[in-house]
Amino acid sequence: MGRAYEVRKASIQKTGAAKAKLYSMYAREIYQAAKNGGVELESNAMLKRLVERAKKEQVPSDIINRAIDKVNSGVDESYQSVRYELFGPGGFTLLVDCLTDNVNRSVSNIRAVLNKTNSKMGVSGSVAFNYDNLCIVSFKGLDSDTVMDALIEKDIDVVDIEDGEVVTVYGNPQDLFQIKEAILGLKSDIEFVVDEITMIPKDTISLSGEDLEYFNKLINMLDEIDDVQHIYHNVL
Repeated sequence: MGRAYEVRKASIQKTGAAKAKLYSMYAREIYQAAKNGGVELESNAMLKRLVERAKKEQVPSDIINRAIDKVNSGVDESYQSVRYELFGPGGFTLLVDCLTDNVNRSVSNIRAVLNKTNSKMGVSGSVAFNYDNLCIVSFKGLDSDTVMDALIEKDIDVVDIEDGEVVTVYGNPQDLFQIKEAILGLKSDIEFVVDEITMIPKDTISLSGEDLEYFNKLINMLDEIDDVQHIYHNVL
């Protein structure tokens, strides 16, 4: 279809600190999804998706269950989703999504990181317009033509589809669940390699020297902030 994207995800090494960060992130997301949409997986698609992803990333079941049980027991925590748009030297940009119970703490922690990495924060929309908000579904076991026919039959718009050993479908975020259902309708035992809603840069850049050092330092320091949920960037 002429338009190709790469999935860029910040890798989380399985150190003790990184595991704790990963578990905490999923606990917050699962709690918030259960609070907003109910605790039953079959009637709360977002919660079901989060639980499936958490299990795939080997988050212990007791952490998942405790997050859901907090809603059942009446615990009332409030998390807010906040996005920060960042500029770094050499022309790199980042979108940083936080899920936080204290916005002042989050922005203070991020500004401290920016001060140490020769980077700055932009206003809302200053970076995001250079990214596409898409859902991505990747899987093996079907060919792209068969998948495309099924999606067209279900009247689901596709932004792009990549063929190969792994087929990747790019669509509008609101169509994620319909895309997955159409694929599962073709092959019920499909395992999804990627199943996410993400931000993909329209253009990418390469860095070297000091600019690359600042970029790597910024990514590593942001990963250490508990409130940081997702990081998207335009660096190859």
